[in-house]
Amino acid sequence: MMRPTRFLLASLLMTFCLATCLARPVLAGEIVSTVPNSIDNADQDSQETELKTKVAGRYAHYDIVAYTAKILFWEMRTLVITYGVTEFKLDDTGRLLSSSRYCHASHKSNFPFKSEVPDAFTRAIIPRDAWVEIRRDQDDLSLWRPETPTPIGIRMEDPDQPLPKDPRDPRIADDDGDGKPGVTVKIRLYDRFDTELYIARREIFAYALRPQTDGTLSGYVSDHSEQLVLGSPFPPLRKQNAPTQNPDLTLSPILLVPIDESYDCEKVMEERDVLFPAEPDA
Repeated sequence: MMRPTRFLLASLLMTFCLATCLARPVLAGEIVSTVPNSIDNADQDSQETELKTKVAGRYAHYDIVAYTAKILFWEMRTLVITYGVTEFKLDDTGRLLSSSRYCHASHKSNFPFKSEVPDAFTRAIIPRDAWVEIRRDQDDLSLWRPETPTPIGIRMEDPDQPLPKDPRDPRIADDDGDGKPGVTVKIRLYDRFDTELYIARREIFAYALRPQTDGTLSGYVSDHSEQLVLGSPFPPLRKQNAPTQNPDLTLSPILLVPIDESYDCEKVMEERDVLFPAEPDA
């Protein structure tokens, strides 16, 4: 049997770890929108139109959000890896609209526990469509998909308002359809103890992208998601926790790979090893 002190420590570590597993790929540095004076407006408009026309299409989506924290004497590293389908469409006025649907998420940690985010949870995250901004870093253009806060496990008339702090909020909803409050994460500790965690979240992310010569788009993800723990059969997991993203955005990359209309979630996941690099270890 596990010694009580070790089990309590593991429970503390797991409480933080699991908060990060749900959050929700490669540019370094911050993209700015300063336009050099040497580029006139006509040239700038032409370049932006050319970029938006070039990237319009359907893509297989792969991104990583990295978290890190100090737990007593240890550094905990966590990666949340998400797969999906993203589309960019030009409207009649020349604006570029981004839409995404997510398929599957996996979680990596350097601590001895396993968590499973069921696909019903991941696919219940339906972010609002967003108008893509064109930004210029010196002479290079890039794309910026802005934040569109998206509640999951709770009904919010105004998703731009902060997530409530009361686990008994009447707006809590069973968005993954398993009969339990909010959305459910399945947990296994030391390959011997199974439990669950019930949460509501407000997914808040944005990402920057640049086109590559092979037709892919790559960049980084910025994540400021909020989380409310609703309950768990295992009492140590009921503690509220608010994880934050590792400030080194090169550890949170995004990669979009061009695909045709035949690709849905099932086909993207079937061809995961062809489309994307191997998942990194935490």
